[in-house]
Amino acid sequence: MAEISFDDFLKVDIRVGTVTRAEPFPEARKPAIRLWIDFGPELGEKKSSAQITAHYMPEALIGKQVMAVVNFPPRQIGPVMSEVLVLGAMDSDNAVVLISPDQTVPSGARMH
Repeated sequence: MAEISFDDFLKVDIRVGTVTRAEPFPEARKPAIRLWIDFGPELGEKKSSAQITAHYMPEALIGKQVMAVVNFPPRQIGPVMSEVLVLGAMDSDNAVVLISPDQTVPSGARMH
């Protein structure tokens, strides 16, 4: 595992966002869901695509808070421009489980 400095870590801007809209993403190469996530007044709403269909249905994601890297450059994923990287961990079946705060916090709150 490569080591990084604390200053390198601080360059990664990880924020809490609240899912405002979620739709199936059938155009993706692997099953995915398109997300619209509110990161509060400073960053506003951002779009993303996440391969989270094993554990999540789009309608159940509305209102869910998630953690995402917000300072990567946008990335084209099929017809969608993904603006943030939603964070998750793999379960024992290699399916993504979203990382989220265990209590409600303001959208846009930065991870410390």
